[in-house]
Amino acid sequence: MKIYTFLAILTFSILLGCSSNNNSEEFIEKNTGRYLYNSNEILEVYFEENELYLRWRGAEKIKPLKVNENSFFVKEMNEKILFSENPEDQKQYISLVPKEDTIAIKYNFKKLSNEEKIPSEFLANNEFDKALEGFLLIKSKDSLDPTLNEDELNSYGYRELRDKNFESSISIFKINMVLHPDSPNVYDSLGEAYAKSGDTLQAIENYEKSLSLDSGNRDGKRQLDKLKKVEK
Repeated sequence: MKIYTFLAILTFSILLGCSSNNNSEEFIEKNTGRYLYNSNEILEVYFEENELYLRWRGAEKIKPLKVNENSFFVKEMNEKILFSENPEDQKQYISLVPKEDTIAIKYNFKKLSNEEKIPSEFLANNEFDKALEGFLLIKSKDSLDPTLNEDELNSYGYRELRDKNFESSISIFKINMVLHPDSPNVYDSLGEAYAKSGDTLQAIENYEKSLSLDSGNRDGKRQLDKLKKVEK
């Protein structure tokens, strides 16, 4: 009899453990969505068969370990996260749970509405004007925000250029030019994109601007000389 009782308890424990990752419909409805991880990065929360998953930094299916009803441990972040509502704005947030009990919990990542977009999302949709507006808004709040990284935008522009998406690459380089008007490299890149698209005059103008900011750019000088010979 004791053996049967033990087996029953063990079976119940296993079933309870298997269902512990399940989340209520209310929790799923409230917390599914996109969260603002930083000014130009999204942390997405979604559910499959009532289990919570994250999309973050290229990883499509991060599965956190459920700690209790509202908190989870994310191995990829090495952080315990907590889902809660901020009483100040009544919005859903993800909080990073402090490792020390004496530190107060902050509301770190706000859940965004479907209408709220970040610059990288606008770029992905080729909405370049809106992307620029978003970047300028970030810059107005913090001109040193790391998401305004010139090199990252430049690399993105060159990916489009390698795929011969000339209009997209030019638009991206123009955004970089507005954000970093004193950088010779943004004009050099824009000049190259114009040259490859066949717009020699705009290419010359941007190479000249680049050289006015950095007269030591030998490659830019060679490209400019070639373009001027074509124009003659």
